[in-house]
Amino acid sequence: MKLTGAQILIECLLEQGVDTVFGYPGGAVLNIYDALYEYSGKIRHILTAHEQGACHAADGYARTSGKTGVVIATSGPGATNLVTGIATAYMDSVPLVAITGNVAVNLLGLDSFQEVDITGITMPVTKHNFMVERVEDLASTIRRAFQIANEGRKGPVLVDIPKDITANACEYHAAAPLPLKDANHYTQSDIDRAAEMIRASERPFVYTGGGVILSGAAQQVKDFVSLTDACVSSSLMGQGGFDSLDEHYMGLLGMHGTKTASLAITDCDLFIGIGTRFSDRVICNIASFAPNAKIIHIDIDGAEFNKNIKVDHRILGDVKAVLTDLNAALREKGADPHPEWMDLIRSWKEIYPLEQKGTDEESVLPQDVLETLDRLTNSDAILTTEVGQHQMWAAQFYHFRHPRQFASSGGLGTMGYGLGAAIGAQVANPDKRVINVAGDGSFHMNCNELVTVSKYNIPVIELLFNNNVLGMVRQWQRLFYGKRFSQTTLDRPTDYEMLAQAFGVKALRIDKKSDIEPVLKEALATDAPVLINCVIDKDINVLPMVPAGAAIDEPIMEIEIDD
Repeated sequence: MKLTGAQILIECLLEQGVDTVFGYPGGAVLNIYDALYEYSGKIRHILTAHEQGACHAADGYARTSGKTGVVIATSGPGATNLVTGIATAYMDSVPLVAITGNVAVNLLGLDSFQEVDITGITMPVTKHNFMVERVEDLASTIRRAFQIANEGRKGPVLVDIPKDITANACEYHAAAPLPLKDANHYTQSDIDRAAEMIRASERPFVYTGGGVILSGAAQQVKDFVSLTDACVSSSLMGQGGFDSLDEHYMGLLGMHGTKTASLAITDCDLFIGIGTRFSDRVICNIASFAPNAKIIHIDIDGAEFNKNIKVDHRILGDVKAVLTDLNAALREKGADPHPEWMDLIRSWKEIYPLEQKGTDEESVLPQDVLETLDRLTNSDAILTTEVGQHQMWAAQFYHFRHPRQFASSGGLGTMGYGLGAAIGAQVANPDKRVINVAGDGSFHMNCNELVTVSKYNIPVIELLFNNNVLGMVRQWQRLFYGKRFSQTTLDRPTDYEMLAQAFGVKALRIDKKSDIEPVLKEALATDAPVLINCVIDKDINVLPMVPAGAAIDEPIMEIEIDD
């Protein structure tokens, strides 16, 4: 049948199982939005307040559902407003397809109104991008975009479509999604060597990254840890890939990791990195990273091997497939338990608990707020975060027991990510409670999306830790810049409750410790969006903390406040 380019685009989205898109209309995508009107019974469109919010929403949708996120924006500023969101998805390997409009083909390159070279701009932060110059190529391009976004190491793909291509018509023939190429490039000898190294180990350490979640390998990791009797730490992206209440779990590793994890990385004799890229925030000082251990690295992206850390053995493949074969090899020949090692880990956990201290009995501590939230939600909510101290507190004090419970900007560290991501997460998971954990600095970057949750009655809880400072930057200024708090004391007169109400969002407030439980209960019982203004002291810090370049086993455990 003969369809316009805009209709072909929507039909191709339906082929891929897309049921929701996020975006913002404009002149170059009017034909696409006309088709969305025609297909409104088949595809839901969420109109955000800003294109960046739409991109983060598509990202949050993808992270918490396992599907591919889709965002649509017009040409020029609409397209460039997506760039930060695309880069965020790229750094964290999130499958996302961004569709942008552009001026007509005959106007390209003439500095036409709202023309921008978005494929050139996004080339460094996409897996691939396309400019469609013939309507006959549109269907195959969209199908290929979804394939690339999900093949191997996942990531964002951009498709730029000139306006006349969406108006032109051609024959359309439905097709199934393209198959994904086999990502496994390992042999049985690779598996056998890893199994031998594991059996020879007496103090194994398993480190799980975001690849565990992306590959759907949580059960395989659980079985692997049971077979190896290893201690476990997870990256920020890996939260929920391993049950944080399991006795083998130690918490985060790295700059804001637990003291237990930092001691274990120094003392282990085998370090097994699974689906991780060994970021600088995890490694800290390279010379002190696992100094007594052999290192096994399992990952789907061969470019990550020996990039940041030299490893002794590498296995290139999908984490789920690799661990399935490795678990079989370990079961066949057996693996010894390590009771002494695990007893030592347990003793460290008792000696070095994560603990915040207040100035008095009514002090509002993020630890108390998040642990109460954890208890009231039975560790089953989805948390999104902005970036800063509150992000680390969420990872430290909420128990993530299942995959896709946590969505946060890890690689790019994007302030303004969380509320958009919460919108996407709630749309993808209507039966779950979704809470965005924010700081007041990040909140001011995306508070316009409160109108989106209000318009669609998306029951997101915005948990705002309000300390009137840029807390993480202030923490660094205190430690390393002689307490010169340059531009980190906000002194903003924003009335958060009134602002929320102006957007049509219910507002609550926590001023003292005794407020925490009743306010959280009220918010959780509300089937509508809620903002909680949680007032905390400006000098509550994120601890432990390993200074940049310092040894991982020498974290700062306390910061003296004398001003």
